Amino acid sequence: MEKIVFEKNHIRDYVKTVIDEKIEKLKNFIEFTLEASRDIKKTPKYDSMRTEMQEEIYQMQRQLGALNDLKKNMAKVLNNSTGRVQLSSLVITNKARFYISVSLGEFFFEGDRFYAISPESPMAKKMMGMVPGDSFTLNNIHQEIVEVL
Repeated sequence: MEKIVFEKNHIRDYVKTVIDEKIEKLKNFIEFTLEASRDIKKTPKYDSMRTEMQEEIYQMQRQLGALNDLKKNMAKVLNNSTGRVQLSSLVITNKARFYISVSLGEFFFEGDRFYAISPESPMAKKMMGMVPGDSFTLNNIHQEIVEVL
């Protein structure tokens, strides 16, 4: 079986790009919704619609704030390589691939499935400090660490 080689710096750049794209998309949607809310007639008949749109804008602005926090936290994720699981590690287990960086969730990179997880997540906390060959169980799922990049 051929060993797959992962370039961690490419994965890091990809995660940063995904966050940037989500931020840009959300900004565009907020702007579109603001424009639409300005076009609604200023009559009592449309007050509830304007109120709903304002609530939607507020929710999107909160999401935008969270994405900006992800972007800021991603800047702290360096591209160093160690043999132990830590922030910025790419951890390959016998079940999945985890990039310990920010809480972005599942993503696909070059046809492979990865999970970008926060170092504060239960999975990352369980793996912290481990080395290849170590194993752990979380939620009744047993995994062995194959590689740490």
